[in-house]
Amino acid sequence: MTTLAPVPAEHAATVRAARRLPRRRLLLVWLGLSLATTGAFLARVLLGDYSFTIPDAVAIVFQDKQIPTATFILMETKLPRAVLAVLVGLAFGVAGAIFQGALRNPLASPDVIGVGMGASAAATFAFVELNAEGVEVALWGAGGAILMAVVVRLVGGSGNKLILAGVGATVALQGFIQYLFTRADEYDAHIALRWLTGSVSEATWEQIQLVSVGLLILLPLTAALVRSIGIAELGPDLATGLGVGPRRTDAVLLLAVLLVALGVAVAGPVSFVAFLAAPIARALNGGRRTLVGAGLTGALIVVAAEYPADYLFADVNYPVGVITGALGAPFLLWLLATGRAGRSAR
Repeated sequence: MTTLAPVPAEHAATVRAARRLPRRRLLLVWLGLSLATTGAFLARVLLGDYSFTIPDAVAIVFQDKQIPTATFILMETKLPRAVLAVLVGLAFGVAGAIFQGALRNPLASPDVIGVGMGASAAATFAFVELNAEGVEVALWGAGGAILMAVVVRLVGGSGNKLILAGVGATVALQGFIQYLFTRADEYDAHIALRWLTGSVSEATWEQIQLVSVGLLILLPLTAALVRSIGIAELGPDLATGLGVGPRRTDAVLLLAVLLVALGVAVAGPVSFVAFLAAPIARALNGGRRTLVGAGLTGALIVVAAEYPADYLFADVNYPVGVITGALGAPFLLWLLATGRAGRSAR
């Protein structure tokens, strides 16, 4: 019987030290993103055309202090917009990381494969043709996102075919939305812009409660399946050999679709957040995937973009999706120009 030689103590120490470095970097990434998101959140809430001191903000929020005008602006406008921006960015960031990892393609984000456009088309159809309002429109938007994800998956399968199917569906839906615009009055066209670019300007505490409950359900399920995402990145054959079959991968993707649908239902398809969050988090983490980092990056992007969307130009409030779209479009072109779009996401 052959016995293995004991590993020298200095070699074992070297291996343990090498393993600690990625973990230390991951913790630093999480901490840095958390601090950056908190700073952007406070800037969005406390600064702007109506600024607050920290003691006044704390008194209004936690001690129910009533200050004429200030209490209304903080509790009904600034704070809900900032909170919803963080929650929506978190949902889109995690969903984008799952899509890109499980489908092994950096272009496989909800923005590119048509999931967001499906939500836009369904919501626009609801309030232009059916005169739907409020929650009903949100449900149509969420349903459109889920339906589009299912159709693209069934038609395109996986890999580059799925990307092409999503791009084709996006073009077709853009034509459908333009047709709906020709039938909409000025008020409906204004609302449609929200469902085309994404906005948190109409944030309410009821929406925040809805998203919070949804995240509390979906994020733990995602965490439980996070190992499947990592194995799925190895490819379908090897993943199946390791016990992660196509059905389990589809279950992970379904969670991602539900996260997207949750964000879309309250804010519309905020452009390119899901597309940008995962690559940025991966770069910060030395090329390693991190769902938590992607979620925090998504939250940071949306809440940070909220400030210039509101105050970049006087008397003009842009949807936050205009700012995120301006960031995401050059990044997409860079991926295509450098050929990185065809490489597997790690």
